[in-house]
Amino acid sequence: MIRSPRALLAAAVLAVGALLAGCGADSDPLATQPAGPSAQGTVRIGSANFTESRLLAEIYATGLEIRGVTVERRFGIGSRETYYPAIERGEIDLVPEYTGNLLQFLNPQATATAPDQVYQQLTAALPPQLQLLQPSAAQDKDAVVVTRAFATQNDLQSIEDLAPLCPTITFGGPPEFQERPYGIPGLQRNYNCTFREFRALDAGGPLTVAALRDGTVQAADLFTTDAAIPENDFVVLEDPRSNFAAQNVVPLINRAKTSDPRVPDTLNQISARLDTATLTDLNRRLAGPDRPDPATVARDWLASAGIG
Repeated sequence: MIRSPRALLAAAVLAVGALLAGCGADSDPLATQPAGPSAQGTVRIGSANFTESRLLAEIYATGLEIRGVTVERRFGIGSRETYYPAIERGEIDLVPEYTGNLLQFLNPQATATAPDQVYQQLTAALPPQLQLLQPSAAQDKDAVVVTRAFATQNDLQSIEDLAPLCPTITFGGPPEFQERPYGIPGLQRNYNCTFREFRALDAGGPLTVAALRDGTVQAADLFTTDAAIPENDFVVLEDPRSNFAAQNVVPLINRAKTSDPRVPDTLNQISARLDTATLTDLNRRLAGPDRPDPATVARDWLASAGIG
């Protein structure tokens, strides 16, 4: 029996939902574990609820443990709208962040797009209890992605080329993409692109990939380091109007936790050794057929980087 694309997507939703439920990923670690600040001498590390954020948080956590720092893990908290207030309140001490998206979260009117400008404006926008450490060269941007067939059929190389088609197509991505300044509002502002329909899926996850692959959506928001892009021969459309600002991976930390020099020293060493190609390779390994545990991938990379 041939199943329709819509039926296949529904099945994928159910399958992923069951998997997440089995892993306990639906539970909010801030709600199910004690709140309040971490103990003195302990760094409580959080992450967003997508694979790369968990991996980066595990790299930070394992690197600090190697150096003798006590850590607590609060991974899979949710989107920035959930975890940023938690770090601002002191319920978590450290998260891996992306400079451009965090800047636009704090200041939706920010116009900086170049890495140095974004970092400077972001530093100025943070509250006094929070601090950015050294940014890495690794960038992972949101991107508008289409299938190779769709790009070829419509002669697409950039989002600008896509704009005339926007009223006729469905776009897929995480729910928050509808509201964030660089999301649907940014595409409307910078490219006069208003899609026929927005379909809320996941943050660069299997639902978005499946929907793009089977044609349920014709364009989607994926992350540029996602191994699914080369695996499926997807096309990342160029962004000539810089809707998506520089997105350097950077540790965002409770300033009080930097009083132990091992903490900033270790995190800065990690940032100094992390670039986009490395991050892409780590994501590819996590997505491989053996599905290694992020902690194993983190330990292996730290050892290869001379931090283990």
